[in-house]
Amino acid sequence: MTPTYTITLKNCAFFARHGVHDEEEFLGQRFFVDAELVVEQGSALREDRIEDTVHYGIAFAEIEKMITGRRRYLIEALALEIAEMLCSRWPQIHRAKITIRKPNAPVPGVLDYVAVTVEHVARS
Repeated sequence: MTPTYTITLKNCAFFARHGVHDEEEFLGQRFFVDAELVVEQGSALREDRIEDTVHYGIAFAEIEKMITGRRRYLIEALALEIAEMLCSRWPQIHRAKITIRKPNAPVPGVLDYVAVTVEHVARS
């Protein structure tokens, strides 16, 4: 098995307009994203070169583009698209686990948030 390390982006906040209901598109709401990226160790750790790893600043910007881009009805579809995009952008990512939290989900009761987690394993 190839040695790996994990890069985590935790609680990234974005304003977007995803959801099934028209009000969700009209009003928009905050979404919170966690990305856990399992990365092939390669030479990044020994050579100390940003070019050999997943640049988390760029990863954040790429996630932001997807979250704030076109509307999706399902946050699970959005999570999968983000995971696939990250694995495609950085071939050294073995696995991307994306959680999207929606604190203002339209449910008939009180809750902290609704969350969906999708895990995508890149092809070797």
